Amino acid sequence: MPRKSLQRYLPSPAQVRKHKALKPIAHLLSNGEIWHLNRRSAAGAVFIGLFVAFLPIPMQMVLAAVLAIASRCNLPISVALVWVTNPITIAPMFYFSYRLGAWMLEMEITAAAVDMNFSWLWNNLGTIGYPLLFGSLICGWVAGISGFVATRLLWRLHVVRRWRKRRAAVAARRDQ
Repeated sequence: MPRKSLQRYLPSPAQVRKHKALKPIAHLLSNGEIWHLNRRSAAGAVFIGLFVAFLPIPMQMVLAAVLAIASRCNLPISVALVWVTNPITIAPMFYFSYRLGAWMLEMEITAAAVDMNFSWLWNNLGTIGYPLLFGSLICGWVAGISGFVATRLLWRLHVVRRWRKRRAAVAARRDQ
């Protein structure tokens, strides 16, 4: 992965530590490993971000940040990838997770009419809760592992390409 182009879009550690809302936990954000961008930290952050994005819980960004700090993975990447579930994608992702969970648990899909309010969700939580959670864990695991492997492979390919380019430049200078 091109490190310089990724770092252009990520906030600096100083910018994040200066944020008013993060003053109480600024000591946790001083660890340099959560800001370092290398193959291990980026791949771990991709796993965390994609896994947490599929969890049907509130405050996914907080959970992704806690997991990134605990596992010393890149904090901005893990928090940013949680936004895979946004207001546009959340309904199809959770519906697919629910259908997958119901199919894997061999449960019949009972929620025919969906009403988008909290009382409907609370009344049907016992019916849709287990399949949704199980399907979300499976989808999150698959997405996280796929993202982890893809990040590691793409990073490795980038490094090998740079090695070959450097080797070719040295050989061209030697032949002159």
